[in-house]
Amino acid sequence: MSYQYTAIGDSLTTGFGALPGNGFVPVYRRMAEVKLRGFVAYSNLGVNGLISSELDRRVERYSAYRQSLREADIITISIGGNDLIRAAKAAQSQPSNSSRILRSALEECKQHFSNVVGQVYRLKSGSRKPYIIRAVGLYNPYPQIGEATDWVLQFNRYAGQYTNQVYGLANIYPDFVGRERELLFLDHLHPNGRGYRTIAEHLNALGYGRLG
Repeated sequence: MSYQYTAIGDSLTTGFGALPGNGFVPVYRRMAEVKLRGFVAYSNLGVNGLISSELDRRVERYSAYRQSLREADIITISIGGNDLIRAAKAAQSQPSNSSRILRSALEECKQHFSNVVGQVYRLKSGSRKPYIIRAVGLYNPYPQIGEATDWVLQFNRYAGQYTNQVYGLANIYPDFVGRERELLFLDHLHPNGRGYRTIAEHLNALGYGRLG
């Protein structure tokens, strides 16, 4: 039995900050092969620096994305980290408006995330084969900013509300809290190889639904 895995999202999906083959996508793929006892082909459509509105637009308009998602048995989504990074930088430059800037960015991010998940379901609506959708929750690359922690927790709660037999959220936040030096790359923003393995382990622990 063989399976098709499509990964969409930002630099977490590309594996930025880890050696080749050590991002969460290839590591999770290898774990899936063990669990499913079959070959898992994969298509990594990650883009460094991608924000939620851009992913929303790609899934809506890019035929390569849409076709790859239609054919996928396993789908992972990682998005939202760059929305937070942009908002945090803007908030730091405008302290008097920081709460408003962060709140506005969070609401936009949640809406685009919802759109992406909805579009994936619509693309899969005619499929008779079982499939799974796995979203990667956020960690906080700015633990020193209290409002950024709230942002991450609210996003993760929102992304977790979709949980069902098809969709699952890998809530990685608790694993990264207080372990940033151990799990993040030198830029303090992206995971290192150990951080990506942590993400893959969370995804793997969610199981494989009707695939397995």
